Amino acid sequence: MTNQIISKVEDKTLTLERIFKAPRELVFKAFTQEEHLKQWWGPRGWSLPVCNLDFRVGGVWHYCMKCEDRSMGEYYGMESWGKGVYSEIQAPEKIVYTDYFSDAEGTVSESMPATICTLTFIEIEGETKVISTSEYATTEGLKQVMDMGMLQGITETWDRLGEHLEAIQ
Repeated sequence: MTNQIISKVEDKTLTLERIFKAPRELVFKAFTQEEHLKQWWGPRGWSLPVCNLDFRVGGVWHYCMKCEDRSMGEYYGMESWGKGVYSEIQAPEKIVYTDYFSDAEGTVSESMPATICTLTFIEIEGETKVISTSEYATTEGLKQVMDMGMLQGITETWDRLGEHLEAIQ
């Protein structure tokens, strides 16, 4: 198992860090290629049945996470749609995108906060530190997603990433 997530909340920003036991180029690919994302994106018990990725500046990643685990009760069968719009790409060091809650058509949800996400990939002796900085327009927006269980979801998602990276090396 890879290292635990280090998290820090400051005002409107959530910063997460974790070291993965894989080279930076591979970790970067895991975040930027459909065939990888389909294997790990989402919390435990969730799959990624829709993953349309146009990885370029101005490109869009439109996806759907679906709860496949019957033991999750009311969440079973639930779909959660998201849309990312890429604004900066420096392979394999950095990705900046705006993350939105959306519907199946890609229409952005006005009732949910958007996030400016910056992912930084730092190679450290054959391993990779990923730093995720999520900036919200308001402290209330950050609190809203934290109250939805985002930290647990990200922890499980990154656990799945660590397992995926281990399996493909």
